[in-house]
Amino acid sequence: MNTFPLFFKFENQPVAIIGGGEVAQRKADLLKRAGANLTIVAPKISTDIYALLGNDKQDDKQRSTENKHQLVCETYDKKWLVGKRIVIAATDDKQLNKQIYQDAKALNIPINVVDTPHLCDFIFPAIVDRNPIVIGISSNGQAPVLARLLRARLETLIPQGYGKLAKLAGNMRAEVKAKIPTLTGRRQFWERAFEGRVSELMFAGREGDAEATLRQDLAQIADDYLSPVAQTPSKSASTHSTNGEVYVVGTGPGDAELLTFKALRLMQQADIVYYDALVSPQILDLCRRDADKVYVGKKRSEHAVAQQDLNQLLVDNAKKGKRVVRLKGGDPFVFGRGGEEIQALQAAGIPYQIVPGITAANAAACYTGIPLTHRDHAQSVKFVSGFLKAGEPNTDFAQLLDPEQTVVFYMGLSALERLTQGLIKAGKPANTPIAIVSHASLPNQRVLTGTLTNIVAKQTDANLPTPAIIIMGEVVNLHQTLAWYGDDIAKLSQQAHALNMV
Repeated sequence: MNTFPLFFKFENQPVAIIGGGEVAQRKADLLKRAGANLTIVAPKISTDIYALLGNDKQDDKQRSTENKHQLVCETYDKKWLVGKRIVIAATDDKQLNKQIYQDAKALNIPINVVDTPHLCDFIFPAIVDRNPIVIGISSNGQAPVLARLLRARLETLIPQGYGKLAKLAGNMRAEVKAKIPTLTGRRQFWERAFEGRVSELMFAGREGDAEATLRQDLAQIADDYLSPVAQTPSKSASTHSTNGEVYVVGTGPGDAELLTFKALRLMQQADIVYYDALVSPQILDLCRRDADKVYVGKKRSEHAVAQQDLNQLLVDNAKKGKRVVRLKGGDPFVFGRGGEEIQALQAAGIPYQIVPGITAANAAACYTGIPLTHRDHAQSVKFVSGFLKAGEPNTDFAQLLDPEQTVVFYMGLSALERLTQGLIKAGKPANTPIAIVSHASLPNQRVLTGTLTNIVAKQTDANLPTPAIIIMGEVVNLHQTLAWYGDDIAKLSQQAHALNMV
């Protein structure tokens, strides 16, 4: 490696930044968070730096802020480097930056000349901050954008809760050392805490429960060491029970990039995964490699596992101590029957978490350029199921006649003719715009637009497959100008017609 990673303590340490613009402000922000005492020198210092360091007055040449930082509105002088722990040169003058570098070297002070690797004694890494956990990523100045992209990737994998977990461990470190006399025993104790129930409670925002659980575990282990028949740490670990938990996770419309950070984290911790027909293979591949993956999909008149049986599977596996993930396309609480599963878990006393997902209506709207609400066209939106309980068709058309309302039909493609005829009969204008969106957000997305009068005939010709969602209302007309993604059948037809006219 060309550089060696170190973590320096800058609390109350003097640091000089030469420069008063945007680059200097970014470095000042980082070093302020690390607790450094900053001296910023430049003929002109930006208002952002004044705001950052807690002073909005700029009329004096020298201004102390927060009794800690000093802003010096002067041209550079070597005297401002004396006594500093590090120096950052952040001006837009190459010759001045080189002079600052030479002055710092003469004073034996480490210096970083921004965006000039050969004039740097140290490099600012891309930082993942989970205080007190800090991760630095460096490309040795060769590819800083790539380093930032890697940081973004790590941000998705490392929950904010890790910082709180580390603080809890730090607060209890001495107590654990006093009660568990062996190094191996302490290591095993912390491994169980960081990989089990304690960490999950912390990630779920239940900090008090996390600490209580950790203390309960510690008390149990301490009793084992003090018991007349002393157990080894490994035996104690094997007899220490761990409760299972169920995570009901919305996976969105199918595009893996639309998953939430929390969904991804829980998927990678699962012992067993139950997934339905709307979960794409790309999303399933993101689950833990060695987890058991069980298909429990439901299609119209075709259920791999009945809902009641699935509820019991979730309960039974959690009681065995497993971390169970139930993956649902879209959002668990929007026509996803997540409420029924949660009721079963609650009745059995099983702990659970619910992770929202992007529901199909939102995905279809965004990926087709059909805004569900628009001040000129629709002031409300209604989500409607094409079928009710036990497969009974939804025929309550009277509630869907408001001309300033967008209506989104879930599970309605197989009943398209019944829906359109029922709406017209109930009084909806026959020329009301309507769109069918198949495989929203995926590369094979297709869109078909029409009116209540002709959409059935158009779908007969196009034969768009499920999963599909139907959007009805004046906002559908905006699709022609706002569409940006996927295979737009209407536009392809228009292009073909134009070619035939030539």
